[in-house]
Amino acid sequence: MFSRSYTNLVDLANGNLSALDYGGGGGGGGGGNGAGGRPPRARRMQRTMTTPGTLAELDEERAGSVTSDVPSSLASDRLIVVANTLPVRCERRPDGRGWSFCWDEDSLLLHLRDGLPDDMEVLYVGSLRADVPSAEQDDVAQALLDRFRCVPAFLPKDVLDRFYHGFCKQTLWPLFHYMLPFTSDHGGRFDRSQWEAYVLANKLFSQRVIEVLNPEDDYIWIHDYHLLALPSFLRRRFNRLRIGFFLHSPFPSSELYRSLPVRDEILKSLLNCDLIGFHTFDYARHFLSCCSRMLGIEYQSKRGYIGLDYFGRTVGIKIMPVGINMTQLQSQIRLPDLEWRVAELRKQFDGKTVMLGVDDMDIFKGINLKVLAFEQMLRTHPKWQRKAVLVQIANPRGGGGKDLEEIQAEIDESCRRINAQFSRPGYVPVVIINRALSSVERMAYYTVAECVVVTAVRDGMNLTPYEYIVCRQGFPDLDGSGDDGPRRKSMLVVSEFIGCSPSLSGAIRVNPWNIDTTAEAMNESIALSENEKQLRHEKHYRYVSSHDVAYWSKSYIHDLERSCRDHFRRRCWGIGLGFGFRVVALDRNFKKLTVDSIVTDYKNSKSRVILLDYDGTLVPQTTINRTPNESVVKIMNALCDDKKNVVFIVSGRGRDSLEKWFSPCQDLGIAAEHGYFMRWTRDEQWQLNNQCSEFGWMQMAKPVMNLYTEATDGSYIETKESALVWHHQDADPGFGSSQAKEMLDHLESVLANEPVCVKSGQQIVEVKPQGVSKGFVAEKILSTLTENKRQADFVLCIGDDRSDEDMFEGIADIMRSIVDPQTSLYACTVGQKPSKAKYYLDDTNDVLNMLEALADASEETDSQEDAEEITSIPDPE
Repeated sequence: MFSRSYTNLVDLANGNLSALDYGGGGGGGGGGNGAGGRPPRARRMQRTMTTPGTLAELDEERAGSVTSDVPSSLASDRLIVVANTLPVRCERRPDGRGWSFCWDEDSLLLHLRDGLPDDMEVLYVGSLRADVPSAEQDDVAQALLDRFRCVPAFLPKDVLDRFYHGFCKQTLWPLFHYMLPFTSDHGGRFDRSQWEAYVLANKLFSQRVIEVLNPEDDYIWIHDYHLLALPSFLRRRFNRLRIGFFLHSPFPSSELYRSLPVRDEILKSLLNCDLIGFHTFDYARHFLSCCSRMLGIEYQSKRGYIGLDYFGRTVGIKIMPVGINMTQLQSQIRLPDLEWRVAELRKQFDGKTVMLGVDDMDIFKGINLKVLAFEQMLRTHPKWQRKAVLVQIANPRGGGGKDLEEIQAEIDESCRRINAQFSRPGYVPVVIINRALSSVERMAYYTVAECVVVTAVRDGMNLTPYEYIVCRQGFPDLDGSGDDGPRRKSMLVVSEFIGCSPSLSGAIRVNPWNIDTTAEAMNESIALSENEKQLRHEKHYRYVSSHDVAYWSKSYIHDLERSCRDHFRRRCWGIGLGFGFRVVALDRNFKKLTVDSIVTDYKNSKSRVILLDYDGTLVPQTTINRTPNESVVKIMNALCDDKKNVVFIVSGRGRDSLEKWFSPCQDLGIAAEHGYFMRWTRDEQWQLNNQCSEFGWMQMAKPVMNLYTEATDGSYIETKESALVWHHQDADPGFGSSQAKEMLDHLESVLANEPVCVKSGQQIVEVKPQGVSKGFVAEKILSTLTENKRQADFVLCIGDDRSDEDMFEGIADIMRSIVDPQTSLYACTVGQKPSKAKYYLDDTNDVLNMLEALADASEETDSQEDAEEITSIPDPE
């Protein structure tokens, strides 16, 4: 039994399973008993592994092999598809000896191979829908690997119950379908032991993947909400593994998702993927909103691709609804068995207009709402009485519960009431089929239906409308007209809450909760003209036939390949524990600035320039009191006392604050408001570094900014002498970001003819004069020293945000012109993140420790020079 402590859960996430002897999820012994009654170990699958660690340096040729503008390299790679269940049917043989296996022809995992290169190997990892005794597991695993290229993950029964029937079905599935557990019998309350079982199950899945994994060449494609924790286990083991994930269910809005106690753990695990796929933009938008509100990560869109910058790695977001297997459906349509079934149904519903529903029997499919809407249609449009028939196929589900029982009772009662009121000899308005139909039986109903109605209140994708359209298009002699007869026709009434709804622009979309409007939509769907039905059908068929499952998988793998190309161009290493683990990816030349390396160059130099940002560099961004402490002032004075040093604070803050804070530092230079004001020492006058003396543009910009401030709670305007800054860090993250983008466009339009620039920064929008930047400050300081015959041979600049990137870029340009290229240059950013700087320090403490080491080196050098000077004085005797 697991401990309920979170500490043990972190150990579990780290792979410490020594106390849980489950044999790696795939063992369990061989086929016979060995000594001591313990079954001997059977054959194990070949295990291909490499030592985990930092990303190896690969040559550019290999790096270029996965770029999007060259032929795909996937043909030489392998795809490992990981899902909760394998696309294989498994049954005990009738004689009880062994097992029989066959492909599950209805499995999406099997169909996705159609979009992959013919010579690309596909390996499946997942569980079986059968209880295989531990003594037979190794033999079953070997047979599946040899014959089907499948690797089964055998979960112990108690883990399986709490993993699948517990956390997956009682917590994640209701939550992802917008159902909160307000009471203990409504949905499922969070149970930490179920979460621990979920983590363990994902760990066991990862072990099965690792057993057959070649991390240099394989792509991993993980499917659905059962395996949300799996990316963390795989990424922790192999930092540069290429991992994709596709969610086949809805993703809830942040307001619902934030109720999950392990919300951050799941988000961070998903962010260990390279590409995350969703059916619709709504689902992706909800995920991005959760990342923004709970982790503070914003997304960017570039050339049509959406990405999240996560510790230097770009996590791609893929929006692509899955399709159906056109080849399989079209082959089934030609089966003779289908023709006689269609003939029988036509005879049964002769002279009737058939409206069809095909749904699983669960609480989210809205079958009860559909039946009520059909009843309303018969009442408000009596012409359909004795003519319109609703055939509802309700596929039984293995689950149950009080909510489902109540809905089933409501459906049964509604059907009895409708049939009692409207039935006539030869006419039954509602036909309920409470059994699972074969694919051929289902296609026969599709063929005779004039309209398919889907009223799910929440569903991931729902391919029923797609299958219906193909059946209506492809069945020979539809409506008995022959191949030369009229064009095909079909109609759809679909809920706006299902994933396929945005793709079916010719369907009549409804809010299933509104019975009246759904009833009117059902009436409209069968009352439209034949020509209108034909045009809508043709539009749908063009989309469905061109966006099939092969198109979906091909598109996803192409984007996964593109998302992973930087693996071969950057250095990567893992940091963090448990679900806080993440991979930091940085430029190959980007490294941490060590004290030893910089102190040596510092001591050997004769003319030094030190440029320091203030907020986030000398004081933490999170602190409320921004006044420098005594330690900072002491370090600044120690550096300034060295006559070889020119030290500047280069900040976006106003000159009054900086002048007051650093008044004890006589020789410290200050560049305020990004360099608009500048002075070299405390006793000098402030200089203007811009010729702009007219600030009439402020009278134009401020009303616009006031407008957004009034409309955005938590935002405010900071008025500087040379600039206006709109801050929205205390506003709602989503709304503040949206307002900032809108304000940026508005200000650029209003100030188009003014000598100013409008820029967005870290939760700010700033308007300032053109030509004012920290890069200009760096250039002015270095060029002034060169003019005074004091050319710098050591340059250190440190900063933490976007404005400091101008300084880093300016320094690099200056090195090629003003300063000797042999000068020791240390451009350093604070935090491990993508930057134009070549060095980084972890935080402000690292910065102060490094500056203190330089100050100590100055004092040490001064002491040595004083000693040498005393030694060189002649003896007066």
